[in-house]
Amino acid sequence: MQIQDVDLKLLRVFVAIVECGGLSAAEARLNIGRSTISSHLADLEIRLGVKLCTRGRAGFKLTEAGQVTYQASLDLLQQCETFMSTIATSKDNLSGRLSISTIDTTINDPRCKLSSAIARLKDKGGSVHVEINVCEPRETELAVLNGRSLASFGVSRHPLRGLNYLPLYKETNYLYCGENHPLFNCKKSEIEKYLRESEFITRGYLRDTDFSDHELPCQRTATAFHDEGIAHLILSGQFIGYLPEEYAKAWVNKNTMQAILPQKYNYEIPIVLITQKKDDFSALEKAFIEEVKRAYGI
Repeated sequence: MQIQDVDLKLLRVFVAIVECGGLSAAEARLNIGRSTISSHLADLEIRLGVKLCTRGRAGFKLTEAGQVTYQASLDLLQQCETFMSTIATSKDNLSGRLSISTIDTTINDPRCKLSSAIARLKDKGGSVHVEINVCEPRETELAVLNGRSLASFGVSRHPLRGLNYLPLYKETNYLYCGENHPLFNCKKSEIEKYLRESEFITRGYLRDTDFSDHELPCQRTATAFHDEGIAHLILSGQFIGYLPEEYAKAWVNKNTMQAILPQKYNYEIPIVLITQKKDDFSALEKAFIEEVKRAYGI
């Protein structure tokens, strides 16, 4: 089979489906609808002549051929990225695709210097196409490990082999309630009582490295996968949950959201620059990493 551009596109869609755990979950990453994703998957199966996965009430599951295809896809896409990086390195000026992954809401934190690093990189000239993907924490690591991203701004509970983690700054998270919640402006003596009666928002993924919410004496009746979802639930006045301080600041300043016992209910997570553990970085990769380090005085 001759590999064409359309095949690479279909393979990237397939990899996203596998890593997200299904078609619906892949919609956010790919920014296309489920019907289109399903069509792309069907086209790839026809192109390869094999059944790649089963999906239905039992959930999403790869077939044996699908598992082989997934691993082969990772290898091929990594080789394509390496090829483009090698060509870019051979040129006198910076060029190529700079793919970056980041966790959500970092834009609200003035300590996040990602935009500054990109600005300085572009000031160097050359033909650089910048691509940014906002991902769940684990995805930021997998994107770098699999070669989909050159670097990521993210967090890590359990560092993966083959990756470097450069600490940049720490993000502080507090426990918040909305203005219509009983905990909002309540008496200090009543806080523990209302906490026991409160409904807590559990993250659909673990973003922190050290914190666990088991100390909270409340019910867990809601789940959100992103900070924006947590904010919606908090502002409903029906739930309490943790948010990054800088992200919540806008609502705190409007007096529509309030931290609950901030000295007690808080935790910090380190934001890190994630790159592959290798020595043969392309000129573009090296330049970006250098600009990030320069922005943080590292």
